Amino acid sequence: MLDIQRIRDFPDEVRQAALNKKSPVDIESVCALDTERRETIQEVERLKRLRNSRSQEIALLKKEKKDASGLLEEMRQVSDKIKELDANLKTIEERLHEKLIWIPNIPHASVHHGESEKDNKEVSAWGTPCAFDFEPKDHLHIGSTLDIIDFPRGAKVAGAGFPVYKGAGALLERGLINFMLDTHTRKNGYLEIFPPFLANRESHFGTGQLPKSHDQMYYINEDELYCIPTAEVPVTNLHRDEILDAAALPLTYCAYSACFRREAGSYGKDTKGFLRVHQFNKVELVKFVAPERSYEELELLRKDAEGILQALGLHYRVLLLCDADLSFAAAKCYDLEVWAPAEKKFLEVSSCSNFEDFQARRMNIRYRPSNGERLRFVHTLNGSGVATARILVALLETYQTARGTVRLPEVLQPYLHGMKEISPR
Repeated sequence: MLDIQRIRDFPDEVRQAALNKKSPVDIESVCALDTERRETIQEVERLKRLRNSRSQEIALLKKEKKDASGLLEEMRQVSDKIKELDANLKTIEERLHEKLIWIPNIPHASVHHGESEKDNKEVSAWGTPCAFDFEPKDHLHIGSTLDIIDFPRGAKVAGAGFPVYKGAGALLERGLINFMLDTHTRKNGYLEIFPPFLANRESHFGTGQLPKSHDQMYYINEDELYCIPTAEVPVTNLHRDEILDAAALPLTYCAYSACFRREAGSYGKDTKGFLRVHQFNKVELVKFVAPERSYEELELLRKDAEGILQALGLHYRVLLLCDADLSFAAAKCYDLEVWAPAEKKFLEVSSCSNFEDFQARRMNIRYRPSNGERLRFVHTLNGSGVATARILVALLETYQTARGTVRLPEVLQPYLHGMKEISPR
């Protein structure tokens, strides 16, 4: 959530930022409730001071054997009024909280204005599109011919969008995950976490998925648990309601998880094969950092994610998202998109975001500065490092051969028992 003081001081900025994110909010009612809350608190405090003062007067009168009935009646009325105001204050705070949780994060000053994802800006690219001396096949044809992916049987078991990996396909998927985890832990210094794949409402609220994205999530009503859409949710919530040691920052974690998304409202989008699925695998990177370092850490996070794509030899580009395409909680975000030759388009495989203190306020994650200053909220960052589904699309289509095989990047071969290419069985 945003700091209420920021909303008080810059209501027009907050209102415009929400409009730019396509999430209009009623800032006037927020400010009115905030004013009513503060005035109520002031009145309660005034009455409590009066009650204390009258209590001393009553005690003095009783000591002197004088009549205190008038003051006692006044005290009773004051106490009743305090109870009434306390009840009103609770209602006001609940109404204010309900409005605050729908206000999106404010984009960083370096984020440009746009109307849609079409206004995102390419800031860099790596590699070049591969050239073929034959007509390249798409990943579905390749996966079916090699008998390594089975969407029809996945649909039979669970429904459309739940793929089955077979043989070398399963080995390749597992190899990708292990390669990424090894790279981020051994080379990039992240601490590996293996989190739950289910999380409660508080956890999803903390990272900003709830209440806004409820319709995109799988919910288990009996247990009040949600299937996680990303390991960001459980990993970031590891430190909910904690005070971190400033000397330990930044904390950098990586985690593999299966990810579950209903993809409600995706009608009309390309849902072929792995382009849009309900279950996929991803290695997530999460950072807890001091505010003054958060944007430097964002660039390092992006570099770590790009390193995976470079090691795999995949052509990709980096997009800086405009304000209209930013997520609800993000202040700044880069998307990494790999080139899929047969699809003839770029596919998003990673989003690297800085949330500043937006998530930390929702989760109450603070740290104590080493100079003895008061507690401050940390900044949280995360990024895919990376998601495997569309990486698999790019790998199969980039490394296919005219013989119908798929060559394997050298960095993956140790994870596939030395296999150099996947051939038909």
